[in-house]
Amino acid sequence: MVDLAVADFAVANLAEFVAVNVPCWVVSGALIGWLFARRRWESFVTPGPFTTLRSWESRERYEQILRVRAWKDLMPEAGTWFGGISKRRLPTRAEGGLPRFAAESLRAERVHFTYAATIAGTLLWTRGWWVLVTLGFGFAVNLPCIALARYNRLRLAHLA
Repeated sequence: MVDLAVADFAVANLAEFVAVNVPCWVVSGALIGWLFARRRWESFVTPGPFTTLRSWESRERYEQILRVRAWKDLMPEAGTWFGGISKRRLPTRAEGGLPRFAAESLRAERVHFTYAATIAGTLLWTRGWWVLVTLGFGFAVNLPCIALARYNRLRLAHLA
């Protein structure tokens, strides 16, 4: 009987990295986006322990420290890929208005937290300096999206 453990399989070179991790990232990203898009937007009204806005967070801090206003329009909008709405404009009242926009921003934040966990999961079989590539990809893809989603929610809290 062959006893295979995750430790027996390790991604240690470029060919293995591209053959294993990249498809894992693409498939998991699409699957996570699709699964979250299947849920009604009303289910994203209440933040959870990771997504609750903190007292030290403010719109001004995101604008001054992270310079969100300088790069937010450069971000891709994937909210429409699986039937959702774009966060580039406020939804009409018929589409749910400001509560819908807040819920869609929370949905985006949760999608990217989930995707970050999936990317971190690939570290189980990634070895060597590819660990740094994986972590770099995870941070580069998810942190700006999470920051932008939180910034949008802070802006909406200011309007409420």
